[in-house]
Amino acid sequence: MNILLVNPPNAGRSIPEEEYGITSIKQLFRGEPFSLEAVAGPLAGHDVRIADLKCEQEQYLWDEYAGFAPDVVGFTAVTCEANTVLRLAAGLKRRGRTAVVVGGTHATLDPAFFNRPEVDYVVVGLGKRSFSELVDRLGRDLPGDGIPGVSRTSPGKPLSLLPRRYCREDLMDEHPPRYDLVARWRDRYVIERLGLRMGFVATAEGCTHRCSFCAIPGMTGGRYLTHSPESVIRAIGLLGDIPFIRMTDANSFGDPAASEELCDAIAAAGIKKRFFGDIRADTIAANPGLLKKWKQAGLHAVVVGFEELEPGRLGAYDKRYAGGVAEQALSVLHETGLMIVGDFIVAPDYGEEEFRALEEFIGRSGIQVPVLSILTPVPGTPLYETMREQITVRDLDYYTFLNAVVPTRMPEKEFYGAFAELLKRLHDKLQRTA
Repeated sequence: MNILLVNPPNAGRSIPEEEYGITSIKQLFRGEPFSLEAVAGPLAGHDVRIADLKCEQEQYLWDEYAGFAPDVVGFTAVTCEANTVLRLAAGLKRRGRTAVVVGGTHATLDPAFFNRPEVDYVVVGLGKRSFSELVDRLGRDLPGDGIPGVSRTSPGKPLSLLPRRYCREDLMDEHPPRYDLVARWRDRYVIERLGLRMGFVATAEGCTHRCSFCAIPGMTGGRYLTHSPESVIRAIGLLGDIPFIRMTDANSFGDPAASEELCDAIAAAGIKKRFFGDIRADTIAANPGLLKKWKQAGLHAVVVGFEELEPGRLGAYDKRYAGGVAEQALSVLHETGLMIVGDFIVAPDYGEEEFRALEEFIGRSGIQVPVLSILTPVPGTPLYETMREQITVRDLDYYTFLNAVVPTRMPEKEFYGAFAELLKRLHDKLQRTA
């Protein structure tokens, strides 16, 4: 069969830009469509293409559809892209009888959203095995019903889904990502501030924790699964001379023993790359030796979800950080010499005092690259259930993590102004030290 996998265009709308003329907040999703490269891996025997609409105009999709005549079109989507995917799916249905499949984080969090005539199947959770089993069925002219992790749509009726019980076999490590399918755009996947070409590699799936705002645990049914060192080494090799490897995992070091095994394998293979991964602050504090070992193997930077300074808010996010762990983690990272990318969540009930305290903490902590987002209760997360009665913005186009979808304590214009000014000051400081 002919299978076309689609990375949707940069979507999402900006309240501060539309309402108040503040244009400095809006950001774009960047990076290669790794989830599509991964699900393409097991599809041997089929002709597979990827359309990266973050690199091409929408017309590229329609031209590919006309010339390639796909039997199956698969979309991935985060929440702010969900409406765009429905619009593109409707366009496909107007053009022919192609089977349309949607997966990704929003399909996992809120599969009923896609239970519409323009979509035929919804893939819930980690989709590599689920999608390959669906393609196998469709290729033999069999219905796609009864596959764990796949729901056939039934507009007007509830979806029926047989959950997939994820295990290591679902990672399908014997099938590497199809990096070749995005070769034409490889030079577009760069770290802009550093001018470095970047490649994505997965070392783990899921997470060890269940923070209330996060979609990741649902992708694996709450399990944390690690890829084999052999599969990671192979994927790195397939990326050729790309110097910077972004580990795509939400928690790259969640299993310290497995992480050390991978580190040893990278060193033994003589790989000379720079690595960038995500790690919890408490993992850093408890495993300083592991970080030092990874530094020797090429670890260059880590993303740390500090999230919040105030213990009450941090507890509400179910982050489960013990007192003082952020400071301990920062001490280890500075001693190890790793670049620190610090994630922080700005709550809509922030006032001037909270903005000032956040800026002061970032300044005295030596966090080289602070990343700020606005607390967003995404449908399907525990946070959404807690905050759903407060939500005033229901249009998913605004769920970019840079819009307040619940009322702000400060007047809204002042809130966005304070947020934008803080981002500008942090960005200016980063530019001076880069």
